[in-house]
Amino acid sequence: MTKADIVSEIAKSTGIDKNTVLASVESFMSVVKKSLSEGENVYLRGFGSFVVKRRAQKTARNISKNTTMIIPEHDIPSFKPARVFMNQVANK
Repeated sequence: MTKADIVSEIAKSTGIDKNTVLASVESFMSVVKKSLSEGENVYLRGFGSFVVKRRAQKTARNISKNTTMIIPEHDIPSFKPARVFMNQVANK
């Protein structure tokens, strides 16, 4: 499902025009991105949590050049679904 599909589904079920729904979805995504970039987690009860995880420094190998490189520690965004959400997907 794409963003356009999501916008269409929400517009159909709520009766709100697609441009307004698209603006709302875009705004939601920008708020989540901004919060995560500032190190704040986003919790949506019954849906899941968008969290920032810290990846430790590690050593990697470039096998084509046979060299070793160090990848520094860094933050990555992650999503952890709520238990209710996981149960709903599992029971289809």
